Amino acid sequence: MNIHVAKGDIATRTIAIIDQFKHLEGPLLPILHGIQDEFGHVPQEALPVIAKELNLSRAEVHGVVTFYHDYRDHPAGRHVLRLCRAEACQSMGGDALADRVKALLGIDWHGTTPDGAITLEPVFCLGLCSCSPSAMMDGEVHGRVDVADLEALISEARR
Repeated sequence: MNIHVAKGDIATRTIAIIDQFKHLEGPLLPILHGIQDEFGHVPQEALPVIAKELNLSRAEVHGVVTFYHDYRDHPAGRHVLRLCRAEACQSMGGDALADRVKALLGIDWHGTTPDGAITLEPVFCLGLCSCSPSAMMDGEVHGRVDVADLEALISEARR
């Protein structure tokens, strides 16, 4: 799924978001979240605007965007499926589960299905270590998932 926004429009909308949050102490993360909410990702064209408005270098802004897994550099699908990749989930079959889901969707990590329905992302701990393996679909956490559970979530997302 491609969303095309004019570069000038990105700058204008980015400045409006920055103005909402720049009064906060440490406003960069809230600004980045606001931009991702607005565009579905953090466009490269927004980074120099953020840097200028916050008196930061482009490298500092780029470093934050690339450090945190929550920020995307391209739009996600209509649904985002995150699979826990932490040790507890891996020890409970998370690797095999991830391989099965990638094969089922026909994509790799950070990929989006051709129909634009699902983006698959790794996440390093959902806080459900005692309920491993775990997954998150559109912000809703699911524990003790197996292939059947994930097939059901995927099927529901594709409707």
